[in-house]
Amino acid sequence: MGHLHNQLLPKLFQEDPYLVPYLENYLQRETFVTDRRQELLGSHANLHEVADWHLYYGLHCTQRGTWRFREWLPYATAATLLGEFNHWTTSPWFELHPLGNGDWEVEVPEQMLAHGQAYQLFVEWPGGSGWRLPSAANSIVRESRPDGSCLFNARVWDPVTSYHWQNDDFTPSSLPLIYESHIGIAQQEPHVGTYREFQEKILPRIADDGYTCVQFMAIAQHPYYASFGYHVANYFAPCDLFGTPDDFKALVDAAHGRGLRVIMDLVHSHSVRNELEGLARLSGRLGQFFHDDARGSHPAWDSYCFDYSKTQVLRFLLSNCRYWIEEFHVDGFRFDGVTSMLYFDHGLNHAFTSYEHYFSPNVDWDSVAYLTLANELCHQCSYAPEHTAWTIAEDVSGMPGLGMATADGGMGFDYRLAMGVTDYWFKLLDQPDETWDLGALWHELTNRRQEEKTISYVECHDQAIVGGQTFLFRAVGNAMYDAMDLASQNLAVERGVALHKLARLATIATAGGGYLNFIGNEFGHPEWLDLPRTGNQWSYDHARRRWDLCDDPTLRFQALNRFDHEMLALVRENPQFFDQPVRLVKIHQDNHVLAFSRGDLLFVFNFHPTDSFENYPIPAQAAEYLLRLDSDAERFNGFGRVQPDQHFYALTDTPDGPAHLSLYLPTRTSLVLKVNN
Repeated sequence: MGHLHNQLLPKLFQEDPYLVPYLENYLQRETFVTDRRQELLGSHANLHEVADWHLYYGLHCTQRGTWRFREWLPYATAATLLGEFNHWTTSPWFELHPLGNGDWEVEVPEQMLAHGQAYQLFVEWPGGSGWRLPSAANSIVRESRPDGSCLFNARVWDPVTSYHWQNDDFTPSSLPLIYESHIGIAQQEPHVGTYREFQEKILPRIADDGYTCVQFMAIAQHPYYASFGYHVANYFAPCDLFGTPDDFKALVDAAHGRGLRVIMDLVHSHSVRNELEGLARLSGRLGQFFHDDARGSHPAWDSYCFDYSKTQVLRFLLSNCRYWIEEFHVDGFRFDGVTSMLYFDHGLNHAFTSYEHYFSPNVDWDSVAYLTLANELCHQCSYAPEHTAWTIAEDVSGMPGLGMATADGGMGFDYRLAMGVTDYWFKLLDQPDETWDLGALWHELTNRRQEEKTISYVECHDQAIVGGQTFLFRAVGNAMYDAMDLASQNLAVERGVALHKLARLATIATAGGGYLNFIGNEFGHPEWLDLPRTGNQWSYDHARRRWDLCDDPTLRFQALNRFDHEMLALVRENPQFFDQPVRLVKIHQDNHVLAFSRGDLLFVFNFHPTDSFENYPIPAQAAEYLLRLDSDAERFNGFGRVQPDQHFYALTDTPDGPAHLSLYLPTRTSLVLKVNN
């Protein structure tokens, strides 16, 4: 391929010449994706037309005054609808008849069904039969049984008055400042939170703090609460634990009213094993939606893996993308488990140390095709003009091009998560502060493919979930319980509070596309996250957010929240912040000093655990600087060692020499200076 002129290469290969030896493999993969797209389109004009599962299948009231129900049941011999409308008994009125190609249908008079009625599908197949929930059910409700189990039913969802959207004309920020959330744990009380509680109590906090986007986890219906929403059963139904579909619409609408984008976790990487509630063996065989061999069972997640080679599976998943955008007005998705999708070995115990790993036979081209098509479709869909969906990839492998446009040789994601950043911060907490390698830290903070936008974070839900700890709790330890009041004097707490601020500021200041925080961690939420389950005696103690700690002016948590607010305000002042290059100014390993610039801001960090420095020289352009942010300010629970509202001047020692600032750098602090134009 060496004879190809550089300008003929896709942008991905122009930006990274080390990829050129794998160009032939890439071109073959691209041809595969193109062929899959054409095969899927058939006579359709675009993917939007193909993504109609939720419109063609499921229960719909027609213009003819009837209810029509369709389902894809390729292995069925008979099927019927049973529910409250027919007293859960078979009736010829509700027997489905085959249409061909595995489709079954029944149509009944409108007066036979009513909004809110529960129903299921009873399917028969060679050698067996079973109760099933429809693949396109848009409302699921659970009923608790005396033995502690739950009975799940689909629900006729046809409210008399459809939801009236109020805020579709909001103008979203272009800055991805993402607040990762979970509806159930968002409240302070020990119970499962609701969409309405989140709307009333949590949205104001998110908006007031300065975030521009709220990311909801665990929205799609999942039967087991403690799965954290990862074992999805019903892909077109908002989780009933949190409220009704209209409750979720009202929450999204209210978020838009506060200027917040809404994105949601989209779990298309695997599915729950449940047969009565989920997609497993919907018409008698596992191979309907999933691989029917060893590939169908995820070795680490106790779940089933979709067969992305099947046209109907692609249609189902693509329709799910369209559905959430158009029906619930979400503004995009975080695609969960992308690494698991991309590789036949799911990336398990796999160290991606060579480019050849990204172009080896281990790469699942069917998954590559689906992800590429999903991004294309998401960017076609919109609930309002000028609103384009964001797509974010959760990938730990570093697949090149994942976050590039397809026209440039990528798979089309707008952003990818910088998962190595959080891993490195927690790795540092296990080392004595004086041994921290600032060169390695700088490398981790800035090591990314420059042509792809990344979302950086100190911690997300992964670090706090059962078995882990929040960053502050990891740094402070048991002193969290008795030394977080302002009057206490505890070295571990002082260290943890300082590092909490420094880590977040360094992460957002170097991020290559956006920043993310998990709910409550902005103020240093204590302990860990653990949803009620048998192993914790069904306790809600760690399945809630302790807002009382943040709201108590006698505790340090409030000061950390205040720092988060002002840190975000610093970024929001410049809508192009994440597009500006990050330039290293100085690293001094012995002094543990790190300085870098971004736009007209200069960030200076002293990570030294014991030493402060006076008149410390920092190279800078000759100019006047304003003190824009000081992590050591008393309002941030610092010691106030730097005089506030200072002006600094970068001077030269000789007429022709380079300019530098002389700064007082207290131990474990950071200063942000802004050029006074």
